[in-house]
Amino acid sequence: MTEDQMEWLSLDKGEQLVWQGQPRIKSILPAVLIGIPTAILGIGILIIAGAYLSVKNTKYVVSSEGLYVKKGVLSRSVQKIGFDKVQNISFSQGILGNYFGYGNIEISTAGGSGVEMRFRSIRKPKEIQQKINNRIKSTGGNEEGTSSGRDQEELLEEILSEVKEINSKI
Repeated sequence: MTEDQMEWLSLDKGEQLVWQGQPRIKSILPAVLIGIPTAILGIGILIIAGAYLSVKNTKYVVSSEGLYVKKGVLSRSVQKIGFDKVQNISFSQGILGNYFGYGNIEISTAGGSGVEMRFRSIRKPKEIQQKINNRIKSTGGNEEGTSSGRDQEELLEEILSEVKEINSKI
């Protein structure tokens, strides 16, 4: 899929597409396994169709400046996280993911509470995680995604000194 085919994606001037993908179609296998036996009731078809449409209408993009997720069957939502905001990136693969070759990438941001963005059921999640880490490094951040260049120890020392200063005034 080219950038022209992704009308939902509005890259900033100078921003380039690095990677794009979507969940693997095999990730709807649990919905199919549940949907087929319940098809007699008519509900199964809806379960399978819903899972299929969800997968087909979800897109993930790694650009030169950040990460994007587009979701939506009846409506559309697009989420962007700039590399300067990324705090941590992790990937996981369950039993089915290991067998079928897909997994999830979870992105946490500075100042956020927990995981802010997920790339679900993508091929080769470890490779994509490495691509993201490489982009973060090339934009001035370190592997953990902190763009200030300071290590955690320096940051903790600074916070501790501020807390002590506040404590002394109380």
